[in-house]
Amino acid sequence: MADYTPRLKAHYKETARAALKEEFGYKNDMQIPRLDKIVLNMGVGEAVSDSKKIRSAVADMALIAGQQPVITKAKKSIAGFRVREDMPLGVKVTLRGNRMYEFLDRLVTVAMPRIRDFRGVSGKSFDGNGNYALGLKEHIVFPEIAFDKIDQMWGMDIAICTTATSDAEAKSLLKQFNMPFTS
Repeated sequence: MADYTPRLKAHYKETARAALKEEFGYKNDMQIPRLDKIVLNMGVGEAVSDSKKIRSAVADMALIAGQQPVITKAKKSIAGFRVREDMPLGVKVTLRGNRMYEFLDRLVTVAMPRIRDFRGVSGKSFDGNGNYALGLKEHIVFPEIAFDKIDQMWGMDIAICTTATSDAEAKSLLKQFNMPFTS
């Protein structure tokens, strides 16, 4: 298992780095943007009334990410939403290394084509510092989730962090990984 390299990581080393170096004219190989991490977040607001929902979300996120997620808790009490301080409200996981490349591969090649009425992702969801964020309305687009075994569908946020210094560099990097941008 130690000598295994994910498909996208091999593609990045063999072709994407050279293409990015040529496109932006980098003098040093360390200037070439690369993926830093991917953060998955699932908000489970229903956990306020039913604490079993958070366990279900943890199990689903663990299947999707391939590692154990962290339960996020409320920082402050909000009486209007019936939220108390330290109440579990969601789950998140940070992917790095081989798991990050594996997840991005599954996201682009398997999960996105399964989204209903999918025409691509917005090319404008960059933050100005080379990071990209997108949201999914249903977490069931991932093949690891058995559709008949889920008790509820949740949306999830996916933040792709890169070492790029501009949005153009980050967009070019993600295009090398076949990210289906609309604009």
